[in-house]
Order: sequence, then C-alpha cells, then structure tokens
Amino acid sequence: MTNLESAHKVNFAKPRCFHTALKSGLKETFFPDDPFQHFKGEPLSRRTKKALQYFVPIFEWLPKYSLSLFKYDLLAGITIASLAIPQGISYAKLANIPPIIGLYSSFVPPLVYAIFGSSKHLAVGTVAACSLLIASTIEEVVHQAENPTLYLNLVFTATLFSGLLQTALGLLRLGILVDFLSHSTITGFMGGTATLICLQQLKGIFGLKHFTTHTDVVSVLRAIFSNRHEWRWESAVVGIIFLVFLQFTKFVKQKRPKLFWVSAVAPMVTVVVGGLFAYFAHAEKHGIQIVGELKRGINPPSLQDLNFDQKYISAPIKAGIITAMVALAEGIAIGRSFAIMKNEQIDGNKEMIAFGLMNIVGSFTSCYLTTGPFSKTAVNFNAGCKTAMANVVMAICMLLTLLFLAPLFRYTPLVALSAIIMSAMLGLIEYEKAYHLFKTDKFDFCICMVAFFGVAFISMDMGLMMSVGLALIRALLYVARPATCKLGNIPDSALYRDIEQYPGATGTAGMLILQLGSPIYFANGGYIRERILRWVRDEQAITDSKGNDVECVLLELGGVTSIDITGVESLLEVTRNLEAKGIKVVLINPRIEVMEKLILTKFIDRIGKESVFLSVEDAIEACRFSLKSSVQITGNGNA
Repeated sequence: MTNLESAHKVNFAKPRCFHTALKSGLKETFFPDDPFQHFKGEPLSRRTKKALQYFVPIFEWLPKYSLSLFKYDLLAGITIASLAIPQGISYAKLANIPPIIGLYSSFVPPLVYAIFGSSKHLAVGTVAACSLLIASTIEEVVHQAENPTLYLNLVFTATLFSGLLQTALGLLRLGILVDFLSHSTITGFMGGTATLICLQQLKGIFGLKHFTTHTDVVSVLRAIFSNRHEWRWESAVVGIIFLVFLQFTKFVKQKRPKLFWVSAVAPMVTVVVGGLFAYFAHAEKHGIQIVGELKRGINPPSLQDLNFDQKYISAPIKAGIITAMVALAEGIAIGRSFAIMKNEQIDGNKEMIAFGLMNIVGSFTSCYLTTGPFSKTAVNFNAGCKTAMANVVMAICMLLTLLFLAPLFRYTPLVALSAIIMSAMLGLIEYEKAYHLFKTDKFDFCICMVAFFGVAFISMDMGLMMSVGLALIRALLYVARPATCKLGNIPDSALYRDIEQYPGATGTAGMLILQLGSPIYFANGGYIRERILRWVRDEQAITDSKGNDVECVLLELGGVTSIDITGVESLLEVTRNLEAKGIKVVLINPRIEVMEKLILTKFIDRIGKESVFLSVEDAIEACRFSLKSSVQITGNGNA
C-alpha cells in the first residue's frame, strides 16, 4: 500500500498505553502553552539560563534594559505613584485598617512583582473590592473597633493565605480554576461591589460617626437614614465639591485622551487641597474628620503578628480563598487586555506565582492584599511604560513618601477619601456591558444580575458564589445537553453543513447525517442516545410520505473529543436499536481518544471496520454502493 493510499484510510492503530495517554492528557490539561518548548535540545547551561529567565522574568528583560526605556518608565512610575498614595490611604480605610498600611502595600509588593511578574504594563496596588471583602469577612469574628490589633493581625493572616493559594495554583498550573469566574460574573460582582462601596462612602460624605458593619444595601441605607441627626452639612458640601472635581477630570480625560494625566493626578490634588483646607480651616472643629497620625518609616515586620488561633482562623482562610480568586481573575484579565493592545502575551500561571509571592512577602511586611487594579494599570499604560521597572519607580516614590512625607497626610479629610473612592467606583459600574449582555446572551445577563444583586442585597461572598454556581450550571447544561445537528450537502460542493444554518443544504436519499459536537460520557450519554433516535423517527416520518426509507445513519464524530464507557454503551444501544429496524450505523472521523476507546471496548469489531470513514463523502459513497448492492441482490433473488 502506498503512502497516498494509507493516508486515505482510517487508522485503526493499537491504542496507546495508559502511561502515554495519561501523560498526553496531563500535558494538555496543565501545560497547554508548553512552557518547556524553549528548553528542548539545549545544553544544560543554556537550559538553566532559560529556565531562570522563564520563572524569574526580570532576568530576561533587565540585561537588555536601556536608558531610553527608563525615561518612559520613570514618567509612568511617578505618575502611578501620585495615584497610589491617595488610593492606598482610601482603600485601607475601606478595609478598616490604619491608612499607613495602604502606603506600605504600595511599597513592597510592587518590588516583588517587578521580579516575578510577566506583564510590562500591570501596576500593582490595593483594590476596593478585595478591601471590602477582607473587611466584611474578618468582621464576622472580630470587630475592628473592639480589638483593632487582632483585626489587623487577621488581615495579615488572610493576605498570607491568599498568597499561598495563588502561588500553589500557579505552581500546579491550575489557572483553569480562575476561568470559572466568567466575564459576566466579574462584571456583576464588580458592579454590585461598586454600588455597595459608593453607598458606604456616604458615611464619610455626611460625616457619620456611627455606622453598620453589615455589607448589604438595605443595612447600609438603614444606617445612613437612621443616623440623620449626625449628618454634617459642612462635610457634605466639601465631599460634593471634591466628587464633582474628580468626575470633571475624568470627563476631560474621556474627551481629550492625551490629557489622561489630569485624571491620574486628580486624587493626589484632592488629598493635598483637602489637607491644606482641613489644616487652615480647623476642619475638625466643624465636624469634618481627618485621617490622623501617620508614622514615618518603612514597613515594620509582621511575621510575628500572624494569627493562627483556631478560634479565629476560619475567617482569614475564607477571606484568603475568596480574595485570592477575585484578585487573580481581575489582575490577569487586566494584564491580558493591555498586553493584547501591544500584540503581546502574558503567562497566567506565572502571574499567579507573582501575585502569590508578593502577597506572601506582603503579609510578612505589614501589607494587605494587592493585585493589578485597572485604574493604575490604565494610567501606567497611557503614561508609556515599557517594562515592570515602572513598578520599581513607584515603589521608590512610596519609599520616599514613607520616610519623609507620610506625616503630612495626617490632615487629609476622610470626606476627601470618600470622594476619591466614590469616583473610582462609579467607573466600575459598567452599564454598557450589562446592556450588551442583555442584547446578546440572556443567560449571561442573568449570571451578571445574580452577582450584582447577590452582592448588593445579601453579601459579597454569597453573591459571588451564587453567580459562579449559576455559571457552573450553565456549563453543565452545555455538556449534559449538547447540540446535535443534521447535515446536508451545499449544492455544487463537497461541503456538508447544518441544514438549520444553511436552509439551501440538501439531504441525501436514504441517509441521515448527524453531527455530534461534544464529549459523550455518563452525563449526556442517555440524552445523545434519545436525540439520535428522535432524529431517526422524525426523518422517517418525513421520508415515509415521500416513499424513501432511512437505511443508513451517518454519525460525524469530529467534534467528539472523548468518550467514556457509558458513552460507548449509549452508541451500542443506538446501533442495536437501528439495526433492529434494518438501519445501518456508520461512524465518520472519530478522534484518536474516541477511536482508542471504541477499539478497547470491541465496538469497532461490533460494527466492522468497513463502517468507519475519514470523511462524509467517503461514507456516503460507501453507503450508496452498499444500498445498490443490496437492491441488486434483492432483485436477483426475486427473479
């Protein structure tokens, strides 16, 4: 047999051994990007160097770094530092921890990310959603007002657990788990969180001293209106002025993209102007609360502060798991979106390791959870950053702030921080994306709304879990009720396509061509069996009126990626049922995984190798020949 002839024959090769099949499956599951392809065939020294560059990206870009690149990174780093200072203080207050912790968290983690991170554009910092998540979860076991030291220690512990989980997921190549936080889930979760945070900031806007620890809209609104006697009009006026100013700078940025820096420095301007106003106007005497004392100095060690007491450990573990997943989903998605703009790629698993290490180190150095926030990354990108050196520049700016400038921020009014947070959160409520989901995919819209209303009216963790649960149900429905379709021939071509999508496609007399497009296993085997038999019944009802019986059912299996024993049994039941009616079953283009299972279970022996074909055309020709032969034999017998 020539090579050309063998190329047009179905390969019934002996199934691979278990070890080979397992190795192939594990490789595709955990290493779809084949990270070791660059090391193959290289000398040991070369492999060692490339492995070091792969796992520690700074060794790849730093040797090629130049002064021309540094000029861009210097500008970008200073710009994002001006945003990191007010956001760090603001989000620390949102997490109910001392404001100085927010500044600490913008110093050490960016340095760690610059070493291990694979994104050139991601700017590291704290985020509002994770800040509120940590606060709401830790408050379940200890109130910050009652025991601030224990509360802070549990926050550090939650950060450690988050970092450990992120690092483990990256090392084990389990980035697939983050994919369960779908785009719809993240959109709804961020929208609900932003709405909740905006309402919570009314506490600062109105200068309230008493407030609820619950994180649902009803409780927050009840707390705001039940404490009307504490409302301070002076605080409200100042807050509204700052909020209008911040929103105006965003409007300027939207209309004139080149003036992005106006919006970037606006929070810093708000903090400085607010501090000067509070200092000279003696704002505290008029009911406007200020941040208070900020100690000068770099991050103190916090390893000894980690708390693993069984009485409290459940809260930091829970907070660590939830914030780890949210931070990964947000940070990796943001990093990838900006990388795409430059036709670049980032490794999700390396990002997990980088995020994990910076949170582990952060938990030892008085930092709380950090990731790659959109606002900072967008500013970093627009400022023209070229490498992760921009994070180093930002960290140096934060170091100078901690050593010399931190005490100057003690007069920052809390109302200014509330305005900064509200302005940032308003941009996270993505009405246009929600409307787009409504117009394009109602189920995705439902997932988004479950996350939004679950977060807003129940709790952040419940809203997230409900949305993920609904998304998983949808994924299960996809595989439990897979789409099957009837194929027809596109006139004047050798193409066979779905007759519903292409109404002009025509069927083949005496044959029913069905395409299966999913794995066949225990969850959908029964459905696929019944669906095929229903296709046959429906086709027979149509052909009976025309006098043409269905004599062959052709199953196109190119889209079936795998099959289990239950799936094989389902195909066997279909074959027996149809053969009892005089209908022949033919298989087309089974993949190697499917073919191996069909050979091992003797299914191929049951239907015969002559009933397996490479293409629809080959199968149709063979069936036509078989039908003609049977007609001739029948005719001769009658004669």
